[in-house]
Amino acid sequence: MEIWINPECSKCQSALSILDAERAQYTVRHYLEDPPTVPELTEVLARLDLEPWHVTRLGEPVAAELGLADWPRDAATRSRWIETLAAHPALIQRPIITADDGTATVARTPEAVRSALAPPEDRKA
Repeated sequence: MEIWINPECSKCQSALSILDAERAQYTVRHYLEDPPTVPELTEVLARLDLEPWHVTRLGEPVAAELGLADWPRDAATRSRWIETLAAHPALIQRPIITADDGTATVARTPEAVRSALAPPEDRKA
């Protein structure tokens, strides 16, 4: 299991606390310092079953600078979104947990963190 975090983020700190309390085995990726590549983002989005605009932090200053709120959200612009997330990792929602079983979760709530720890058959769809 890997968790993508920003150490300054309270939701990331909360997720790490839960993982530690549950004695989960995980590695930490400081994704602002070690940004995911386009192929990594593409894979994680597939694992999340989400589109890039679903994991984009539109409230970030760079989102406003780029005008992301007005970008089309369709198949034709999907790669542009992913390339932008790779170039500006601060735009990526956090934390993201990628589990060893091939699933992934945007773990912004305690329930989402615990869901990532549950066996696949016990996870909410």
